[in-house]
Amino acid sequence: MPRVEGFRSPYDKTLGGLHHLGRMLDKIRLMQAGMLPEQYHRNYGLGIGLDGQLCGFLGVGFEEIEAQVKGGGTDEDVAEWIFSRGFRPNRVQTQVWNEYSRKLGWNDRIAGFIAKVKQEAGLTAHPACTTFELIDLGEERKPPAPRG
Repeated sequence: MPRVEGFRSPYDKTLGGLHHLGRMLDKIRLMQAGMLPEQYHRNYGLGIGLDGQLCGFLGVGFEEIEAQVKGGGTDEDVAEWIFSRGFRPNRVQTQVWNEYSRKLGWNDRIAGFIAKVKQEAGLTAHPACTTFELIDLGEERKPPAPRG
């Protein structure tokens, strides 16, 4: 999957300090504009995927967020609506979500799915082992520098 213009990396946490929140809003806007590539449709809003897990963490339904995005407003407006309607994580809760989501796929229930996708793409030798790494690899993004 080549990179899609206007689609942030899941590592991006400029919106509300949370990984994946900006990407989820990008995905919704692209879908509503008819510009989300077909290969993203199967995971769109999926309850067991990153969208669903983030919505569950924030206590707001994906469909409700879709409606807010459709109504217009900036990313910040939609994020504030989410936080006021659902859950506004504090610093520690934000860190917990960010670390959980960043490591999703590494030695957990998602690991088999990651291996399957890598195998289908002919990337079994690639060291990517998390959902974020797999997304950025598929979208031809350079991964963030390792933490030291």
